[in-house]
Amino acid sequence: MDPQRRLITAACLGGTAATLLADALAQTGGVAGHAPAEVPSPDGSHDGRHDFDFFHGRWHLHNRRLKTWLADSDEWVEFEGRLHCQSLLDGIGNIDEVVADFGEGIHGLSLRLYDPAARRWSDYWATKRSGVLGPPVIGAFDGGIGTFFGEDEFEGRPVRIRAIWSQPAANEVHWEQAFSIDRGKTWETNWTMRMTRQN
Repeated sequence: MDPQRRLITAACLGGTAATLLADALAQTGGVAGHAPAEVPSPDGSHDGRHDFDFFHGRWHLHNRRLKTWLADSDEWVEFEGRLHCQSLLDGIGNIDEVVADFGEGIHGLSLRLYDPAARRWSDYWATKRSGVLGPPVIGAFDGGIGTFFGEDEFEGRPVRIRAIWSQPAANEVHWEQAFSIDRGKTWETNWTMRMTRQN
């Protein structure tokens, strides 16, 4: 089985799949990957393994998504969704499943794993269409703000990705994603989510 598919399977099975997950990580050389230069160096005294604890549970999503990416568009599409996030591996990871009404529908999952040595999180995304974990965004929280960076391709072009997490209220989370095609000199925000707790 492809190592990334094994990661998804292990995550979905929870703690009983820890051995399988570790085996998959060994095959991929570790999940953290190479952190882009922008990734902030977290405070060496801070153990960030609980930084995503606020996100566990069920959430309603209000999405704003730029209709066309990297095309100087200012037309936004708004749609609703839902998300369920669960802790994994005694808190060193978590997984969430997202369902949203956009186009033919969005059905995906995020897998996040914390590297205690580097004190950074790696955040992977997969959809039911691909069934494969994409390249991670890697980052950490500082002052309650999570900043993550990664690299990928969009329509054949290399892009730098930035994701920012914040918690403006106890039962509200804000997330936004931006792309850069000039190696981080300028950014285009293309997707935001306002999440409100449902439980």
